[in-house]
Amino acid sequence: PTGLYAVPRSMHVSLSISSSCSFSGAGQDVGRSCILVSIGGKNIMLDCGMHMGYNDDRRFPDFSYITQQGRLTEFLDCVIISHFHLDHCGALPYMSEMVGYDGPIYMTHPTKAICPILLEDFRKITVDKKGETNFFTSQMIKDCMKKVIPLNLHQTVQVDDELEIKAYYAGHVLGAAMVQIKVGSESVVYTGDYNMTPDRHLGAAWIDKCRPDILISESTYATTIRDSKRCRERDFLKKVHETVERGGKVLIPVFALGRAQELCILLETFWERMNMKAPIYFSTGLTEKANHYYKLFITWTNQKIRKTFVQRNMFEFKHIKAFDRSYIDNPGPMVVFATPGMLHAGLSLQIFRKWAGNEKNMIIMPGYCVQGTIGHKILNGQKKLELENRQTVIPEYEPGWSLEVKLQVEYMSFSAHADAKGIMQLIRMAEPRNMLLVHGEAKKMEFLKDKIEQEFSINCFMPANGETSTVATNPSVPVDISLNLLKREMALGGPLPDPKKPRTIWRASLRLVSPEQALKELGLSEHQLRFTCRVQLQDAHSDSDTHIRIYTHLKSVLKGYTIQHLPDGTVMVESIVIKVSSSPEEPNTKVLLLSWSYQDEDLGSFLSTLLKKGLPAALSSM
Repeated sequence: PTGLYAVPRSMHVSLSISSSCSFSGAGQDVGRSCILVSIGGKNIMLDCGMHMGYNDDRRFPDFSYITQQGRLTEFLDCVIISHFHLDHCGALPYMSEMVGYDGPIYMTHPTKAICPILLEDFRKITVDKKGETNFFTSQMIKDCMKKVIPLNLHQTVQVDDELEIKAYYAGHVLGAAMVQIKVGSESVVYTGDYNMTPDRHLGAAWIDKCRPDILISESTYATTIRDSKRCRERDFLKKVHETVERGGKVLIPVFALGRAQELCILLETFWERMNMKAPIYFSTGLTEKANHYYKLFITWTNQKIRKTFVQRNMFEFKHIKAFDRSYIDNPGPMVVFATPGMLHAGLSLQIFRKWAGNEKNMIIMPGYCVQGTIGHKILNGQKKLELENRQTVIPEYEPGWSLEVKLQVEYMSFSAHADAKGIMQLIRMAEPRNMLLVHGEAKKMEFLKDKIEQEFSINCFMPANGETSTVATNPSVPVDISLNLLKREMALGGPLPDPKKPRTIWRASLRLVSPEQALKELGLSEHQLRFTCRVQLQDAHSDSDTHIRIYTHLKSVLKGYTIQHLPDGTVMVESIVIKVSSSPEEPNTKVLLLSWSYQDEDLGSFLSTLLKKGLPAALSSM
């Protein structure tokens, strides 16, 4: 059969970064992640976070950017959540229950277990303490989580006939995953937040050499190359020790799971070794919850913890006790881990307000703080804090309070995000064709973008909120090649082809055209492939009468088919030609020649079987 097969010059993978003024996301911003990827006709939402620095309309993404029609179910094929931090999952109940989305939501088993607890804690602070309305309810969180489909690492999940996703280990926090999204030959990898350095309780992120069309990577620490982890830990312990020795209090704001456990293991070991007596406290309830989930998902921790878990649970601390709010005014030194980590609400902010006026005290900020939070302000050296309006999230205090900051402020990055070196390492690992940076600050991203383009010779994009990056992809099309063409190529002096490394032999742009158009342009006539079979038939009539008898018989048997008796005596059924011949020696033995094109193969086989049975005796020859 004839037919020319060609491939389009390029296909487009459109990636839309949400915007604070329309659809909010992580473009040139660290605050809330919500990315829309359009690939191969499929629309996937990557993360659905809230901004921890605001409590007005800017807190949640503006989903009208996706569609003006209200509900999102008809537009989105699926939603994927990378991990349980609220800047990546905090708007999920709002999106699914208040805006309206009934499709599948994918996340790992640990994320599914921990996510609703953090959402409910935040809902209590926002609604129960502040009395806010237009916020999701406890029931909405439960209803939202019913739509979640858990993912296993390295398991390929078929979302529908064309869309498939696969999760990889991301480090960062318990259950964090990078996700590969594939539609046909096109693919995108989204990292979420990840860490390329193993720590005391989690392993390093890993992905195979999947060569995606686009790698979407966080770039929180785009210009940072961290010093030795051991030096940082030594410096942290030294500062805590010195503050406690001089009778001061140390506040370490953390989030419930992740960095908190890392630093708890570090201090627990140090307190044991140094025989320290000053108390260490952790926010009530969260230690127990954390312990429970680390036991439940022990396979997600690092090798050392998995090995020693049977003999000793690293998360059962001897020196770290539950904190009670009444301890805030206790005299003497103490170390307190309190949530949340950015000083934007809750116990950590309450303790900070009490201890900020004493220069003997110290606050150690172990991670990133987004703009608008108290943590961000004090890290930028602000010594007087004033709350002028309700747009900044300080739920415990009314507008108008001010605070002198006299305690020592230290920033020590125990962040579980990849630094610049880690991002480059991931690019080497995955070998993407294009790079897209999100979840970072514009100036730092610009620096890293230049470095990536220079070192890897690939395009790197850094769209702002509200912008859409469209990346043209060149699909890989496997082609069988003739031995003669390969020999000709070798005769020209080219290197022997490596079967493991595809190579372009003939460089030209391809166009997709109809077979008729291709034949016309190439000056070729169409070649038709036909099948032929011979059938012997006993019939005492003349050849011309036998033609007529066959025509009459087929007209009575085949209804709905085009049957013709041509002037030269030939009978035609669709594309099938039937001719009758006989020899003078045996005039009653007719030889029927049947010929048909490949399209009518079934009908041709049926007719040959039918005619082998002979013609009815009563059939008239007209």
